Amino acid sequence: MLPEEIIIAPVITEKSNDQLQEGKYTFKVNKKATKVEIAKAVEKLFEVKVLNVNTMTVRGKKKRVGYHVGKTSDWKKAIVTIDTNPGDETYLTKGGKEVKVSKKYKDSIEEFMGA
Repeated sequence: MLPEEIIIAPVITEKSNDQLQEGKYTFKVNKKATKVEIAKAVEKLFEVKVLNVNTMTVRGKKKRVGYHVGKTSDWKKAIVTIDTNPGDETYLTKGGKEVKVSKKYKDSIEEFMGA
């Protein structure tokens, strides 16, 4: 699946807006997508480092139009936690020399609110 097929739309609610300061972004995703696929899609589309992905299936509501009763479709929601302080990574090489690698990740998703 392509990343554009996995991430369908952002979910903008009062609760999701409060979680933006913590680095948690809420998306409507494909029902067949796994947590690993969602994390890779967000990293590729928005160039951020994903720390955690929580998913849930939202059940459809019963709707009524006149005499007829129907049901809206079920959908999947993902809450993605990103790294808000992406810093340099250090590791040791074979000779015991310390090497610093700077990753070029963003600390927020600007496109989330349509900016």
